[in-house]
Amino acid sequence: MSQDAIGTTLSRRRVVQSLGASVALGGLAGLAGCAGFSEPAPTRKLGRVAVVGAGFGGATAARYLKMWAGDSVDVWLYDRSAQFVSCPLSNLVVGGSRKIENLAVSYQGLRDSGIVVLQDEVTALDPAKRRLSFNKFADQTFDRIIVAPGIDFLFDQVQGYNGEAQKTVTHAWRAGPQTVTLRQQLEAMPNGGVFVIAIPLAPYRCPPGPYERICQVAHYFKTAKARSKIIVLDANPEIISKKGLFTKAYDEEFKGFVDYRPNSRVTELDVAGNTFITELGDRVRGDVLNLIPPQRAGDLIVKAGLANANNRWAQVDWITMESTAAKGIHVLGDATFSAPAMPKSGHMANQHGKAAAAAVLDLLAGREVRPSTMANTCYSFINDRDVVHVASVHQYDAGQKTMVAVKGSGGLSSAANPTEGAYAQSWAENIWADMFARLA
Repeated sequence: MSQDAIGTTLSRRRVVQSLGASVALGGLAGLAGCAGFSEPAPTRKLGRVAVVGAGFGGATAARYLKMWAGDSVDVWLYDRSAQFVSCPLSNLVVGGSRKIENLAVSYQGLRDSGIVVLQDEVTALDPAKRRLSFNKFADQTFDRIIVAPGIDFLFDQVQGYNGEAQKTVTHAWRAGPQTVTLRQQLEAMPNGGVFVIAIPLAPYRCPPGPYERICQVAHYFKTAKARSKIIVLDANPEIISKKGLFTKAYDEEFKGFVDYRPNSRVTELDVAGNTFITELGDRVRGDVLNLIPPQRAGDLIVKAGLANANNRWAQVDWITMESTAAKGIHVLGDATFSAPAMPKSGHMANQHGKAAAAAVLDLLAGREVRPSTMANTCYSFINDRDVVHVASVHQYDAGQKTMVAVKGSGGLSSAANPTEGAYAQSWAENIWADMFARLA
């Protein structure tokens, strides 16, 4: 391989690293610069790569594979949905300041980039043969497979939370119809009613997400249903993300609206009585119930035998993002067994996608794979305007063979403020543009 090509590869990886910082700050300039990045495509054909799941991790991996490799790699992207709907910002739909259609993004930009985007359900993954099976299409084999299936739910850990119960008691932990249903239930609830939310033990998708949802519902109640209240049944011993900032919001801005109860794991649902029952036997009734169940990696990961961490999450080699259970299969995003202090977030999955794209191209070309630096930023809306954030930077530690948070990196808001509200909206628009190859 020529020195020019090696230099280009290193340049590409520096772009991966710098993009994390620019997106973390919600910076349009940083994203625009990366969106315009290109490199000469290798002249020889490197292979076929499948990407399963067109979310923050999968869409990003597909987009960067094609952007960096050009025609030398055929990229196939599969998702069960016709378009992307963002989980970040979906709590604003629950609170009433956004519509679900504001969070939807087309896959057309990826198609225009030369990626084959197909809507179908991937029903099986054979890691040994690197083969995918589908509902509609014939089986396909690939040189590399990137899997970003997100999460599935452990409904059986809550007695009574069966398919029939799920029609009326939402989790709304995937942005879409249930998000809208939960909003409609809150609108229909009488002034003076009770909203009860159950939070599972960590780890779960988006650590601050339930606490943001509480703020959004409290904001709605404060402005429209001032006699209503919220009961929070948190399985965790305390608020697990941005604790001081959320506590301040509950105690001050939403004083009298939020009854927060830690160490209150819900183990049973009485649908007829509209009641949650905790492991200690407490019965808590509400007019509207919102049950966020315990979670694990998506079904595809479990069925393929890749959930080798407590049969829930997929362990990965953080240099290549390959499953430690199967070479050639790369796992991204919420489905992974997280490195220490690494959250399950959309921004983090976006970083996984870039790291995986770089690693896959190096592996296909027979080059040494070097670890990427990853950054994360998570914004939480306290009301419809004021926002708080937490940020971190993660580097590979060769001794521990995992990603570790860089000491002194990142940060936490001092207080909720509208400036960060603008940053949060900018972050969303820019990361969607980064994922889907569209103008922000």
